[in-house]
Amino acid sequence: MNRPFVGIAGNIGVGKTTFTEIVSKRFNWKSYYESVIDNPYLSDFYGNMKRWSFNLQIFFLHHRFKTHIKMTDSKLGVIQDRTIYEDVEIFARNLFEMGFMSKRDWQTYCDLFENMTSFLKKPDLIIYLKASTDTLMSRINSRDRDFERNINPEYLHSLNISYEKWILNLTEIPVYIIESDNFNIFNEPEKLDKYCDEIQAKLGLKK
Repeated sequence: MNRPFVGIAGNIGVGKTTFTEIVSKRFNWKSYYESVIDNPYLSDFYGNMKRWSFNLQIFFLHHRFKTHIKMTDSKLGVIQDRTIYEDVEIFARNLFEMGFMSKRDWQTYCDLFENMTSFLKKPDLIIYLKASTDTLMSRINSRDRDFERNINPEYLHSLNISYEKWILNLTEIPVYIIESDNFNIFNEPEKLDKYCDEIQAKLGLKK
């Protein structure tokens, strides 16, 4: 536990990147971020989800697998902005269930995911940042990314439902849930201190 592996989980717009950045500095952990700005499929995906869902998920899976290997080899504690497990349990599954990914593509994706993750070390802790769909939409609109302007609130809501199911049934990895609807990480240092103390306790780290 002197080199913990922590994953930050949560829906689009919940604040994972900011939380990862601040917590990594607090504990002197090396941070790893989701490939968003340089993702060549995101804009096309939000314009035509059915056409580009498989391509997008394969890109994310490849990127996160590569990142996971780097984290395993790190000499420091590490913290990751979104885990590889969310790729299959939340995003790919949701696209399949909504009819945006074919059964053939879903099965191919799952087979690839299982083969890849069989080689990986699981996180010591997953921190789930939870927020309502209204909060997510507000935060997404405030950061005003071009490729996110067409996000459907119903899609975000379906992802939130998937997250709740996944977290509820996740038993092999410890989970710490942070309700973020009424948490401003920049203006509430006392809450941040409280969350960081609880993260330390769950990891068994000395203060």
